[in-house]
Amino acid sequence: MANPFAGEVVLGVDGVAHVCKLTLGALAELEAELSEDTLVALVARFEGGQVASRDIMALIVAGLRGGGWRGTAADLIAADIAGGPVGAARAAADLLARAFAGPA
Repeated sequence: MANPFAGEVVLGVDGVAHVCKLTLGALAELEAELSEDTLVALVARFEGGQVASRDIMALIVAGLRGGGWRGTAADLIAADIAGGPVGAARAAADLLARAFAGPA
C-alpha cells in the first residue's frame, strides 16, 4: 500500500502492484532523461502541457526505480500498465504532484 504523504503512488504493471516514488536520485535520472536542467523547468514542462508519451514513460520508470524496481524503460515497452495510457499518465501526474507537495 502506498503512502501518498510520502509521495508514493501504486502502479499496476503486468498485474503486479508496484509502489512508485520520485526520490532525489530518481528525479536526477529523470532530469537527465528529459534534458531538463532544473526541477523547476521539469515541473513547468508538465504544468504547461508540453508532455509527450516518452515523458510519461520516463516519469513512470523514474518512479518505479525510486520505489526499488530495477528494470528499464525497455522492460515496460510491452508491459500491461493498469489503466493503459490514461492510467500511466494519471500515475505520472500523481508522482510529480506528490514529489513537490508540501506537508499536509
